[in-house]
Amino acid sequence: MPMPDQLPATPETTPETVMPHSVEAEQQLLGAILTNNDVYDRIASIISAEHFYDPVHTRIYEIAAARISKNALASPVTLKAFMEEDEGLKELGGPAYLAKLAGASISAFAVRDYAQMIYDLAIRRELIGLGQDIADKARRVDVASEPKEQIVEAEQSLYKLAEQGQTESGFKSFLKAVTEAVNVTNEAYQRGGGMAGISTGLVDLDKQLGGLHPSDLLILAGRPSMGKTSLATNIAYNVAKAYKRGIKNDGTEGAVDGGVVGFFSLEMSAEQLAGRILAEASEISSHKIRQGDMTEAEFRKFVEAAKTLESCPLFIDDTPALPISQLAARARRLKRTHGLDLLVIDYLQLCRGTAENRVNEIGEISMGMKAIAKELQIPVVALSQLSRQVEQREDKRPQLSDLRESGSIEQDADVVMFVYREEYYKEREKPGEDDIQKMEEWKAAMERLHARAEVVVGKQRHGPIGIVELSFEAQFTRFGNLAKAWQNGPREDEY
Repeated sequence: MPMPDQLPATPETTPETVMPHSVEAEQQLLGAILTNNDVYDRIASIISAEHFYDPVHTRIYEIAAARISKNALASPVTLKAFMEEDEGLKELGGPAYLAKLAGASISAFAVRDYAQMIYDLAIRRELIGLGQDIADKARRVDVASEPKEQIVEAEQSLYKLAEQGQTESGFKSFLKAVTEAVNVTNEAYQRGGGMAGISTGLVDLDKQLGGLHPSDLLILAGRPSMGKTSLATNIAYNVAKAYKRGIKNDGTEGAVDGGVVGFFSLEMSAEQLAGRILAEASEISSHKIRQGDMTEAEFRKFVEAAKTLESCPLFIDDTPALPISQLAARARRLKRTHGLDLLVIDYLQLCRGTAENRVNEIGEISMGMKAIAKELQIPVVALSQLSRQVEQREDKRPQLSDLRESGSIEQDADVVMFVYREEYYKEREKPGEDDIQKMEEWKAAMERLHARAEVVVGKQRHGPIGIVELSFEAQFTRFGNLAKAWQNGPREDEY
């Protein structure tokens, strides 16, 4: 809306260097604030002083905001005392300019629109500056600054800019919170009382966890060779394979079953991870796939599984030693470009933070992962190593105290699960051939433990802890549902 003629125009740069701005919008917004201080609360979450183009307007907003924040009046009269000696204001007519701003303010109903317009123009100016900065750095041939480093730096700057202005949700009324809780419960009820979250594809694990819930950080921990990565890839594959897009109960478009999965593989290459998933999907030994030692029938099966996997929305990033800030930026980008319903990180200790000591660094990483889950409203499954003290105990079933390097992992996580295969340890206790009795006992134990695994839920913020028994087929690196004795025949209350 154009301003009346009595307002003097602010100084502008030459047409060649003019940056995107709207002096009129700034004048209208400041006038509305000086007329009615309550307006400030409606726009404070959208803009700040640095978003104003005109330096005089920046100072007016800063002083007004400081006074309003202290419950003091911000009006042309009160601001006059702070700005009488302001050289920029003198050029615009002195303190009389403040009175003209307030007098020319027509209505407060459009203040949020003006604030959004000022913010958008400020972002455009920053984009132009960022582009010029990138171009200047690219022109300079500097041994210390490789092109690849410049690309990473430019990407970080862009995403930092992209995340500006995301306003906090602030307080919610109890009615709104209750409504959201009822909607979650309704979703679970509509699915037959099974769960409200995303299904892992493992029935008993879903029963224990109620599925994978948005904004939850789930830690999946275990000693090496227990099958952490296998279980994580199984869950990721099951979720991606079940993906169906449609209209959700809240009326928005998205995943109505399964979901889009992002997998950060910081330890294994994307090719190795894909090999594991292909072994599970094709039911051909991962060793055979690596060696290429397959019959013609097995190779056909392998190709068919690969074709099926092509359509799965599973995205793998195998960049090693990613800083947690970059990991978050890449997750946001995936959410914007393809959608994102589940994030898997293999594994937490391979991420990098900025803290000087390792305990604080791990704390920063686990807090960062929880922040990603809350910000993107998705479940985040992060794998974690366990300390060697497990190996020293008689009972090698993991406990919360075994989590490595920082208590913050346990603190930040909503769910902590441990993968445990007793068969792995029992296999290494094989007695000598001369002790027949011990050998028979060992064989009996191995037969009982063969192809069995446990997921020990050691912490669950919103549910019970306990042990979930699963099957484990080592040759396919696949976890599955374990048949119970009572499942040999049909049962009326079978879920």
